[in-house]
Amino acid sequence: MTVILAIDAAWTKTEPSGIALVASNGAGWRCFAVAPSYDAFLALASDVPVDWTRSRFPGSAPDIPRLLEAARSLAAAPVDLVTVDMPIAKEGFTTRRIADDQISKTFGSRWCSAHTPSSIRPGPLGAALSAAFADAGFPIATTATEPPLLKRLIEVYPHPALLALLKRPSRVPYKVSKAGRYWKDSNKAQRISLLLSEFQNIYNALVKVFGPIALPLPAADSISSLSVLKRYEDTLDALVCAWVGVLYMQGAAVPLGDDKAAIWCPKDAVKPEC
Repeated sequence: MTVILAIDAAWTKTEPSGIALVASNGAGWRCFAVAPSYDAFLALASDVPVDWTRSRFPGSAPDIPRLLEAARSLAAAPVDLVTVDMPIAKEGFTTRRIADDQISKTFGSRWCSAHTPSSIRPGPLGAALSAAFADAGFPIATTATEPPLLKRLIEVYPHPALLALLKRPSRVPYKVSKAGRYWKDSNKAQRISLLLSEFQNIYNALVKVFGPIALPLPAADSISSLSVLKRYEDTLDALVCAWVGVLYMQGAAVPLGDDKAAIWCPKDAVKPEC
């Protein structure tokens, strides 16, 4: 059994983080659990299902030992690989890394440039997360890492990954906070419908990899505000991180960066000349 724990990590403690747990016994990959927050994932290990209709999911700092133990319980096997959507590095940083610049150079023309990290976001939160995983036996995977080396922490950026997953020529418009920018002439109801359509496209592609996924996407007419959709976006991002972990295991992912920090991307999305 090979187990991958994937985290769409919020850059602050006040926002929730999406979680996905997938595993393979050699006969294909299966999704064991998904959750829109650390607390919800831990509750799954105690047989408390996710209530996707609740008003909000609170944020928190990750308790890495508890998350790994919960994942072990849910998959009935220890975690072999962790993938995370958050800027991390083997040494401290307060601004853009070589990895961020290489992502922007490679994918900027496809509207998938990397965000600029700072001393505040993710700052100490990102440093604490990577340090805790290192203490648990998961050092950061960099350009010096040879896939499929296990017991590693791998950084993922979902936007470039989605280019390969959905076979798109440019950035997939699925971010809730950007709905007004994507569809300036649409009203709220239309934006909700358009976002859910993209969510469904991503979900359908992931189901082909992992089989059934316990993520009940809502009907557009049941959603009263765009903000409610963020929980689904975060969870899908975690699943995309898990998918890149699968590619890493298959030798189909490449690192952009250096020996201090690297963002792993599907080979299919990276142009040969880059």
